[in-house]
Amino acid sequence: MKKILITLLFFVFTYNHSQGPLISNDYNEQKKWVDSVYSSLTIDEKIGQLFTVWVATKYGSDEINHISNLIKEHHLGGLIFSLGNIKDQGKAINHFQKISKVPLLISMDAEWGVGMRLDDAFSFPYNMTLGAIKNDSLVFEVGKRIGYHAKRLGVHINFAPVVDINTNPRNPIIGSRSFGEDKFNVSRKAINYLKGMHHYGIMGAAKHFPGHGDTETDSHLTLPSISFSKERINNVELYPFRQLIDNNLDGVMTAHLNIPNLDKNEISTLSDKIINGLLIEDLGFEGLVITDALDMKAIVDFSKGNYPDVSALNAGNDLLLMPTDIAKSIKEIKKGLQRKKISSQRLEKAVKKLLLAKYKSGVNNFKPIEIENIVEDMNQDEDYALLDKLAEESITLVKNDIDNLPFTTSNDESIGYIKFGDDSHDTFFKYLNNYKKVSHINKSNSDSLFEKSIAYDKIIIGLHKTDDSPFADYKFSADEISFIDKIKSKTNLTIVVFAKPYSMLDLDVRGIESILISYQNSKVFQTKAAQALFGAINVKGVLPVSINKDIPVNTSIILKKKDF
Repeated sequence: MKKILITLLFFVFTYNHSQGPLISNDYNEQKKWVDSVYSSLTIDEKIGQLFTVWVATKYGSDEINHISNLIKEHHLGGLIFSLGNIKDQGKAINHFQKISKVPLLISMDAEWGVGMRLDDAFSFPYNMTLGAIKNDSLVFEVGKRIGYHAKRLGVHINFAPVVDINTNPRNPIIGSRSFGEDKFNVSRKAINYLKGMHHYGIMGAAKHFPGHGDTETDSHLTLPSISFSKERINNVELYPFRQLIDNNLDGVMTAHLNIPNLDKNEISTLSDKIINGLLIEDLGFEGLVITDALDMKAIVDFSKGNYPDVSALNAGNDLLLMPTDIAKSIKEIKKGLQRKKISSQRLEKAVKKLLLAKYKSGVNNFKPIEIENIVEDMNQDEDYALLDKLAEESITLVKNDIDNLPFTTSNDESIGYIKFGDDSHDTFFKYLNNYKKVSHINKSNSDSLFEKSIAYDKIIIGLHKTDDSPFADYKFSADEISFIDKIKSKTNLTIVVFAKPYSMLDLDVRGIESILISYQNSKVFQTKAAQALFGAINVKGVLPVSINKDIPVNTSIILKKKDF
């Protein structure tokens, strides 16, 4: 009986470890490595392992020398790379790994691809665009390609996917970074994205826990508040986190928020109730807990009591990201250990979790990144083909009165095109004219524009806004809205939005025959939108957010491709 019990306990122990998101297939070897490295570290080296600092290779040799000194002086655990280019980052990683006693955990914010941070790297569409795609397997392919790019560059963890449910259209910091406002859609897309990265062994960190989607201020600048009940937060904001945890989520990044109904006294990142209590104990999360940047105003200006890095560690965070002053942070944590404000067990748990992650990423057997052909490897035909497919599958028709679309290619009706917004429209206009003569109506003043426009049987208005950033201006101007209100009763009107869907919030959509959401303004999206208007492709996207009381989330009008 005793032998059976011992066998059973061994099985349970082994099974539990095999299920943890940071546990590798060769757990016994992993544990040996972790214990060996940990026991070799001084107290200063253990504390240093907690910290990840920001690197921007675009600032050249001065930056490289500065970070090199930090690694040597403070025994850093990791680096988060940002501004620069592919080759410079690859060379920098090789250098930094070579001089570090303990292999570094390399991270990036690559939500829509490494191109989010590096000038010559590939970018996929924003999450909100992906949220419009019915076929979730395409999001798996996005995660897979981002995983490949990260692997090729020597990155181990991508601080993505964003799983904030963007139920507030006025949210200044999430917006297009979210898959949308439907918690089920957000969860499906995030799971596929995560599994895609896992294909290449890249870890993911879902953010921003417990949910940043319904805020109206930016935690980079101030401390946002969420006043929802525990029940609402549990049913909505926490839903995707639970789903991802059930799918082997490696990391969670915490949000800097004031959430009185979860903890009225502490910022969420620094809250024992929210991190240790809710995330770790209630949700059973066993992966890395990662702070959002500790140099953000929400922490710097609003934290109180203990030094914020000390509070963050005690609350259950393992990786302390971008401290305001690394030397002071290390000093305060060491002081906290000496004064028993931080337990040695808490430090050991955090450091060993980070070492588990390093082993699982393979960095314990680091091989220098091969720089030759790295730019070409990270910008392959496969990436462009996938982008083409994503653009086509995302195009969403949300209004089509009197079956206005697709347009006919015959010469029975005249079509005029008006460009609104401040970005390029050339590809869209060119492709419209591949199907039929469409006249560009130049804007001189509002009155002449109106008179010119009503001479045409149909008018297309394209709103073209830059893709440079998800935070860029996306709205129609007051003059543009006034013009639309004036003209819509005088002609057959189609609006094509090359920006986030929220741009339609300020418009009265009554009297507008057709509205097509194309989400982004790059050439591929302009091409697909023109094809959609004339029935050259199937239109089957699903609106990921609400934009009008008559155009709610999940609106989808299907257009079948015409035979030409």
